[in-house]
Amino acid sequence: MSSEHESPIKTPKQLAAVVVAAFLVPIFTIVLLVKYVNTAGKTGAGSVAMTEEATAQRLKPVARVEFKDVNAPKVLKSGQEIYDGVCAGCHNVGAAGAPKNGDKGAWSARLTQGYDKLVEHAIKGIRGMPARGGNPDLDDIEVARAVAVMGNSVGAGFKEPAAPAPKAEATAK
Repeated sequence: MSSEHESPIKTPKQLAAVVVAAFLVPIFTIVLLVKYVNTAGKTGAGSVAMTEEATAQRLKPVARVEFKDVNAPKVLKSGQEIYDGVCAGCHNVGAAGAPKNGDKGAWSARLTQGYDKLVEHAIKGIRGMPARGGNPDLDDIEVARAVAVMGNSVGAGFKEPAAPAPKAEATAK
């Protein structure tokens, strides 16, 4: 008699073991592969991601609330403060066609228009740039200061405008 037609599984117990193994081995393999792929990008203890600075950066609030006294006199910010708070969002990355801060090639044609024209465009808006960089609370002098900062980053030599003299209030009674 030939043994070529015989099965290696002789008992029901062997059949049950093969069925269970045929189900569990692929599942186990898939779980191990998924675990391997997902752990590649995770950081563990002792990495830079676990430093106090990195943790503080992840936990910082998304926004903050500032309360202003609307009757208090406005304190004008410096050009660098305005640039960092309003302008940098677009001019650091060149969003919506904005010339990047420090890019002499992008600013050369604009600088030939002159400081006053650049300030006018910044106040009124031009092409993709909204008026006052999208912050209507900015004073004209603050916008002009920010323009001076950006122009000076490419060597324009603009003088940042000084704050206007306080207006004398009438004390007539």
